[in-house]
Amino acid sequence: MQKCIVGKKIGMTQIFDENGKVVPVTVVEAGPCVVVQKKTSENDGYEAVQIGFGDMPDKNVTKPRKGYFAKNDLPVKRHIREFRLDDCSALSVGDVIKPDAFEVGDRVDVCGTSKGKGYAGTVKRHNFGKQRATHGGGPVHRHVGSIGACSTPSRVMKGKKMAGHMGVERVTVQNLNVVKIDVENNLIALKGAVPGPKGGIVYITDSVKRA
Repeated sequence: MQKCIVGKKIGMTQIFDENGKVVPVTVVEAGPCVVVQKKTSENDGYEAVQIGFGDMPDKNVTKPRKGYFAKNDLPVKRHIREFRLDDCSALSVGDVIKPDAFEVGDRVDVCGTSKGKGYAGTVKRHNFGKQRATHGGGPVHRHVGSIGACSTPSRVMKGKKMAGHMGVERVTVQNLNVVKIDVENNLIALKGAVPGPKGGIVYITDSVKRA
């Protein structure tokens, strides 16, 4: 991993490329982010950088958080994220990371928290097949059916796919293409969909799978 940035999902739209083809994109407000701490092999056993994103009003800042940023005379940020980069020597505490760290045509991975769906059944949550919808099926067309418990093992095995809370999970979409960058407004347009709702926090890094 060489490049990273924290951003906020704005929403989806579409733009036209040089050939007049419509490209669906997700617009992300990426940065500006500030390097708030560097982890070193000597002190921490590994190398990484912590970057902060999003301003906070003074009335909402706790004393521990205020002291953490005041140590390096930095503005308090709402979100802090740590990244392990291949080479952390290029960044120093106080450096500002903007969307121009990336270039049009780069491939990136985007990590975020998926939308919450509430309590969901197995058909929606795990894509189970429905039972037959003919006469005699009864009011159980979308029920889970047998869960496999009998005299052996006389219990339901852990990890069994059943109904329950759906969404609000960490999701990573890999190998998205950077279509457009607006440095003045701190915006990055990524081809395709990005996990999470509008206003959700996302983390953009170099793609692990170079396609």
